[in-house]
Amino acid sequence: MFSASAARRRRVARRLAAAALVSGLIATGSLAGAGTAAADDGTQHQGGAVATLDGLKTYHKAVLHNDGKDQQIPAGLFEMTVEGGGQLKTYCIDIHNPTQEQAKYLETPWSQTSLGSNKNAGKIRWILEHSYPQVDDLAALAKGADAGSLTAETAAAGTQVAIWRFSDGADVEAVDPQAEKLADWLEKSAEDVAEPKASLSLEPNAVSGKAGSRIGPVTVRTDAGQVTVTPPADAAASGIKITDEAGKPVTSAVNGSKLYFDVPQGAADGTASLSAQATMSVPVGRAFASATKSQTQILAGSSQSTVSATATATWAKTGAIPSVTAEKNCAKGGVDITAGNKGDSPFTFELAGTKHTIPAGESRTVTVPVAEDQAYDFTITGPGGFEKNFKGVLDCKTTGTPQPGTETPSPQPSPASAGGTSSGSEGPEGDLAETGGSSATPMIAGIAIVLLLVGGGAVFFLRRKASAAGE
Repeated sequence: MFSASAARRRRVARRLAAAALVSGLIATGSLAGAGTAAADDGTQHQGGAVATLDGLKTYHKAVLHNDGKDQQIPAGLFEMTVEGGGQLKTYCIDIHNPTQEQAKYLETPWSQTSLGSNKNAGKIRWILEHSYPQVDDLAALAKGADAGSLTAETAAAGTQVAIWRFSDGADVEAVDPQAEKLADWLEKSAEDVAEPKASLSLEPNAVSGKAGSRIGPVTVRTDAGQVTVTPPADAAASGIKITDEAGKPVTSAVNGSKLYFDVPQGAADGTASLSAQATMSVPVGRAFASATKSQTQILAGSSQSTVSATATATWAKTGAIPSVTAEKNCAKGGVDITAGNKGDSPFTFELAGTKHTIPAGESRTVTVPVAEDQAYDFTITGPGGFEKNFKGVLDCKTTGTPQPGTETPSPQPSPASAGGTSSGSEGPEGDLAETGGSSATPMIAGIAIVLLLVGGGAVFFLRRKASAAGE
């Protein structure tokens, strides 16, 4: 256990770590290139589980000390419903930012969240593996932490408090004395543990080549025992097959399997996608980032859940044959756009006033700057109907300014609120601030910045987001 003086020093250090909320921005734009492809939904996802936030379900009280003020907040477990089937339990790793009602969440690598630059990220995973709900014997958990007796609610609160101390550097304490003892024990005991592997991904998720060849490989990365592979919807009519390296058609794969698009000779220039899907328990410690602006979560428990990933192939007879992917780059504060060229002539494009030429058989990555909390929407278009869209939110930091709420959380999270309880979970009563909560719906106003890209002009619109409370 920590001494009182150590606790005071820890509290002072955390108060110094508090930061101001970064204003959000929204960006849209386009990049022109060569080839033919149909538009996809654009949401950036390297694969894995996709889930919808149901709310804060098992929680108790905590007190956040911030800028000389004490704010009472709920602390505990959120629940999410997985697309295709399954349930997830998560903790917040983003204390100063709100959740959005029914927000969509994507399984995300640590490097694309605040965990990527957090030296204590591995300790958070250790806490998840050694506390509730992974350890559901509450008597044993309490004994190990010398915490008297714990309920599900106080165990969840103590676990969340310990996580916030590492994820946000927050000066936060559990209101319940036994929950606080658990939080202190977890903080003191935590050890560094490596990031868990993705439940399912396809690498790379875009390839290109010439008609009449096998295009790939796309490598399967998964912890599932077996993955179902689905060919393009029009495979029977187009003659396109998904095969292994030897050309044998495949309908299932395992970790490390290499998949190819077998495109018939003489096929018209075009594109096709394959999908991979499995049912598994998503690894504890996987990060979940929102497709909108909603506080980042980390996985504490998973039922058998549906995980999926897609990969796309583009082909042509001659000329430049590009493949284009996008990935958040928190280290550089932007989005990496990677263009490859498997054609027989150079692929040239201009981005942010700089011309880039990709020789045949090579690839290059260009980082497009995006501000923290900025939503972006990049549409990639070109001759012959080529169109590809990338969108998401660059959410790499945990800085924020919490604003006290005045109501107990409701059964569903209200816009920009922390969430609530389920009818089956007895939560605390009283005046609870909502985690990171401003109840105002973000309002958008904007300015435009013009960037010249391949094939003509395109516009990136940057809109400044502000809460109604701040107007």
